[in-house]
Amino acid sequence: MTLFSRTLGFLLLFSATFPRLVVAQSLPLEGIAKNELMEGDFRQTTLIAEVKTPNAAELDALVQRLEVLEKESSKAAEAKQKEKVEAAQKWNVKLGGHVQMDYVAWPNTDEAIVDPDEGNYFSYRRLRLVADGTGYEQFDFRLQLTLEPGQGNGDARFNSPDVKDAYVSMNEIPGIGRVRVGNFFVPFGLEQVTNDTNNIFIERSIPTQGIFTADREVGIAVYNCNEDQTLTWTSGLFFDNLSDTFKTRIDDNQGYRLSGRLTGLPYYDQAFKGRYLVHTGVGVLFTDDQDDAVRFRARPQVQRGPVLIDSGNLESDNYTVGNVELAVVWGQITLQSEAFLASVDRGSDGSDQVSGAYSHISYFLTGENRVFEKFGQHGAQFGRNKPYQNFKLTQKQTGPGAIEAKARWSLLDLSGVSSGQYNDLTLGVNWYWSDRTRWMFDWIHPYTTGDTVFGSTESDLLAMRFDFNW
Repeated sequence: MTLFSRTLGFLLLFSATFPRLVVAQSLPLEGIAKNELMEGDFRQTTLIAEVKTPNAAELDALVQRLEVLEKESSKAAEAKQKEKVEAAQKWNVKLGGHVQMDYVAWPNTDEAIVDPDEGNYFSYRRLRLVADGTGYEQFDFRLQLTLEPGQGNGDARFNSPDVKDAYVSMNEIPGIGRVRVGNFFVPFGLEQVTNDTNNIFIERSIPTQGIFTADREVGIAVYNCNEDQTLTWTSGLFFDNLSDTFKTRIDDNQGYRLSGRLTGLPYYDQAFKGRYLVHTGVGVLFTDDQDDAVRFRARPQVQRGPVLIDSGNLESDNYTVGNVELAVVWGQITLQSEAFLASVDRGSDGSDQVSGAYSHISYFLTGENRVFEKFGQHGAQFGRNKPYQNFKLTQKQTGPGAIEAKARWSLLDLSGVSSGQYNDLTLGVNWYWSDRTRWMFDWIHPYTTGDTVFGSTESDLLAMRFDFNW
């Protein structure tokens, strides 16, 4: 019997046998008993209590019960610790998915645009199954497969499935940080490494995905940050443009991409968990092209549609892209911008310069702010927005969700290779029903110069998306 158990047992038994307190009034002796209780008179009070002393048998019985409870509690704690250790030595898997349904209309198409891919359409932009897992103390993995039709023009509409994410990471390696191997986003560019569920426009900006920033590629990358995650650095080595659909390439010349990204948070309001912050970043992406041909082209900022600007195939062994990033979250307002400059090595003909940029602003009418992850899945990136109140409509409760207004300008300038310039203005609104369900509405106004595919054009598109994931 431990000293703690005996002491605790005595105290519990003492409190259990302590009688109720009686408040008695001390009154004059004439006609009233000395111990008679008088209610409502508080001139003078006396506390009277009787204490029953526990006997040895009662004390021993209570202490034995306490010792049994101590053993059971200890066994439960040991079992819980054992489960935790065993869980760390195997994969713990969570299944998820992602659905995006798009409807796109062309209410105003420039007469110069004559293309079979110009027209209204409905499509599952994303229809995906995801498995995420953690285990073995410091590892995580992700597998994401597509079920949606292929992207782009008619030649690719029915390609499915694609392998998107297929990687494993080892985390918290001393002096190194995180190492990832597999198929995943090349760490270059803020908008590109922010997951599409967390970007605020229906499609990424013109100069981003597939133009100056690489998409997912097969390779290896290292991610690290300082102690308070206000400074991050990443670098990776990847195969060049290995198809998500075919998942293989037989060729003596595979090509490669080498990327580097450095980001900083010169200001971060810790007290408000990043409701006010300033993010900056720089990056470089070097590509040794697999087929010695470089091509820059873009359609309007929807999944399908005519290509409005196209450099054609440029003979080149390699090209290098540099970029700068800036994002400011100031309460309900967010500003985000990136600029890109690419130098295409044309061998004995020197090099050609092409460029692009985008800037956008958003504002939560319902008071929320965009969520920023200092060191997220792909480094510094924007995270999942969450309404103050989820959208609900019941007999007892209603909730508005979150409403976000937005505007964007983006540019792709291929004048350096005599292919013109493409500008785009987008206005819209997002309605968040929860952190995982939202409606998106974009009005898109693309306009091109004379050297582009269809010459000088202006058009209008309306795009709507219903987006949910789990």
